[in-house]
Amino acid sequence: MSLLQRTREMIPGNSKKEKGKEKLTLTRYRYEALDAEGKQVKGFEMSESAGRAHLALLERGLSPTLVEEKRSILQFEITKKRVPKKEVMNFTRQLAVFIRSGIPIMDALEVIVEETQSKLMRQILLQMIEDLRAGDTFSVACSSHPEAFPNFYVGILESAELTGNLDDVLEQLAEYIDRDLKARAKISSALTYPAVVSVLAVVVVFILGIFVLPRFVVFFNQLHAKLPAPTRALMAFSGFMANYWPFILAFIVLMIAGFIAMKRSETGQAQLDKVMLKLPILGELTQTAVLERTCRILASMLSAGVDLPRSMTITADSANNAVYRKGLLAVREEVMEGQGLAGPIARSGLFPGAARQMFRVGEETGSLDHQLEVAAAYYNRELERKLERVTSLFEPMVIIFMGLIVGFVAVALISAMYGIYNQVH
Repeated sequence: MSLLQRTREMIPGNSKKEKGKEKLTLTRYRYEALDAEGKQVKGFEMSESAGRAHLALLERGLSPTLVEEKRSILQFEITKKRVPKKEVMNFTRQLAVFIRSGIPIMDALEVIVEETQSKLMRQILLQMIEDLRAGDTFSVACSSHPEAFPNFYVGILESAELTGNLDDVLEQLAEYIDRDLKARAKISSALTYPAVVSVLAVVVVFILGIFVLPRFVVFFNQLHAKLPAPTRALMAFSGFMANYWPFILAFIVLMIAGFIAMKRSETGQAQLDKVMLKLPILGELTQTAVLERTCRILASMLSAGVDLPRSMTITADSANNAVYRKGLLAVREEVMEGQGLAGPIARSGLFPGAARQMFRVGEETGSLDHQLEVAAAYYNRELERKLERVTSLFEPMVIIFMGLIVGFVAVALISAMYGIYNQVH
């Protein structure tokens, strides 16, 4: 019995009679997959849905790692709707409990739909129920909705359906998403205060330059007073801000739009990722976050029984960094050539000594998934420590910057006042 037949039989009621007779409109999907030799292939597939495209690729002997709708320029979306990770975590945990209790997956989904508050998640679950009734497997139904279920999630589910331990794997996925949410929350909370203070500093500078200081310029010009150098510099800055603020605002908007456009293009995102890794303090923080995520996802996929080549491909796509994505894909190619894993990882230059050692020990002892879990926990602690250090360094810098601005304005105005007073008397 083939792998595809085994996955199809895991969904009850999988028969051609149960599939809808109504023919749906075909949509063009872009896919990335691994062939029987583990090589990555790309192309396009015409299908009724992403799930059916996923299934068609499996029938051709390919293991899909990405299936997404190919949109035209007119269909470009400024923002994509995504299900919050917390919703996905709660759904995964609930489904694990139902399956462990012996409740059929269709019944479990119908109960969860009734309790789901998110409109988008509810629509996704209803569509998944229809896909299951039409004969799709649970993993294929999930693959139709990348806005909720990422590639690594679907890959782990496919392996779990074959091994029959879907409840345990769902619980592991829920735990992973929970840890990922906590890590992101730590980063956000650590950077929120410095970001707010920085924005306030920029706002204060704009208010001073556009509304407050021009009044002093008029006042000083009426007195025909000889102003000291700091005051003249301040007045020049105020005049520049007052006269050219529309152009300054337009420049800021263009910079933000250009940044967003770069992030949406593969080339631009790759350049941004390179720059981010080379920044003095934030680069080290970014690298630690990427290492923690990479080790955690790879450990989860290997422990779920996903083969190493596909695990490497999906982990590369989930790294959220173009530099690491390219490096991990190059490592996967060397693994496929029979060069092992520890050697290519060391030659990539992307992993520090501690991680390289854990990869080597895990490969030699056959406990790679366990060693990766240890590495992920280690980098999680490192991430917390570095976040505290960045916060402790950044807060005083912002406060000092604000103090310098306010101090310079105060000195410039007070020295001018004293100068005028001395000239009058």
